[in-house]
Amino acid sequence: MHLHTIRRPRVDDAADIHALISANDIAVIGAPDSTLDDIADELVEPGFDRDKDGWLAHDADGRLDGWAWAVRKGDSDHVDVEVVIRPGVTGLTDELWKLVVDRAKELTREAGHDGSTLDIGIYRQDVGKAAVVSARGFEPATSFHRMRIDHEGPVDPPAPLPGVTLRTGDNDEVRKHAHQMHQQGFADHFGFVKAEYDDWFNRRDSASTNDWSQVTVAYVDGSPAGMLQGSNMFVPDEDCGYVATLAVIPAFRGRGLGRFLLRTAFAADASRGRKGTILHVDSNNTTPALGLYTSAGMRQVLAIDVWRATL
Repeated sequence: MHLHTIRRPRVDDAADIHALISANDIAVIGAPDSTLDDIADELVEPGFDRDKDGWLAHDADGRLDGWAWAVRKGDSDHVDVEVVIRPGVTGLTDELWKLVVDRAKELTREAGHDGSTLDIGIYRQDVGKAAVVSARGFEPATSFHRMRIDHEGPVDPPAPLPGVTLRTGDNDEVRKHAHQMHQQGFADHFGFVKAEYDDWFNRRDSASTNDWSQVTVAYVDGSPAGMLQGSNMFVPDEDCGYVATLAVIPAFRGRGLGRFLLRTAFAADASRGRKGTILHVDSNNTTPALGLYTSAGMRQVLAIDVWRATL
């Protein structure tokens, strides 16, 4: 057993945190699954208070062996949590999990709730971590599949749809329509928490991988009907485009808008020279999204299970 010192994270801890997470990723899935910029973004993300919501655990030699955090979704009773411990290190699990759970309870009490709903994402291969959370009362809630399609050259954009026009999110009006489409399109989805426009905008705008020109809103006869938000999240490590959000509001579903937006994103990524396009989809989606993506030529490359506990 190692003796560890617990302290709060700082912005300049990003490199050490990334190295720790990468060591775990390599042990579980064979390769790192984040970039240094991803971690740097998380440390300054709106809604994450470094002085209250995160912890680092260093051993006697100063090596970072543990990283844990708890972040509430908006003003809801939902709290996303994470506990990362270096492979082979013992004696940290109980201490870090107690800090995370206690903070989750504080966060939901501060928002006026009597209970807390905790979610944690775990790679399907990580049976050890699944056992740790299971012992703490978590149960499998849903699974997100990482889907990918490869682009070996130019991709033709889809044929135009009658009455459909596209606008990109390089102005405030389009971004506000994109927010509306996201909120309406995902209202019934797992883990969705309503977000006002300023919070929605600030969270995305703060990410170094954000690119508002990759936000597209589809209009049907002038009315906003759906949106797709792309980003550069997977450019540094995979040289792939990323569809962060694809939503069509209920009144306009069944018209091929989702496929149209998806194929438009494929063509745009290929024109940028990207090797492919990646997205994540809830396997228990309230719409047949998984079928859409597989029929469009995408394949599953990773599964991340979400485990949930209600306190």
